[in-house]
Amino acid sequence: MEIDDTDRRIINTLQTGFPIAPRPFAIAAKGLGLQEDELIARLARLKEGGIITRFGPFLDAAAMGGAFCLCAMEIPQAQFEEMTETVNGFDAVAHNYARDHRLNMWFVLATETPEGIAEVAAGIEAVTGLPVYQFPKLKEFFIGFRVAA
Repeated sequence: MEIDDTDRRIINTLQTGFPIAPRPFAIAAKGLGLQEDELIARLARLKEGGIITRFGPFLDAAAMGGAFCLCAMEIPQAQFEEMTETVNGFDAVAHNYARDHRLNMWFVLATETPEGIAEVAAGIEAVTGLPVYQFPKLKEFFIGFRVAA
């Protein structure tokens, strides 16, 4: 899928400052010189085309009393696809990536309570029969990450 200059402006503009209002897409569209329905259609097309993977708020689970934890597993290569489906079947799993390393599966657990991390990790270990290595966050840095389209 190819994107045009308008798609690029949408991606670059909406990474921050999306309005909180009864009709936020109408407000955002006006700032981009578009109609509300055109903006929504373009976002849907960008998602369908795999240019964006999601459109929505980034919630801070820790600020809401929850927790995040980076985790890794050593998965036998012959079982990697099957184990990926198993691990991804847990609602708390996000951002699951394959890596060229002894610990070849890395993912983030996001739970409603700090205790939930250990509970979900234990659940994954029980189902897979493999250890889940936990790398809890020590300090958080806000770097204002944005991607220029």
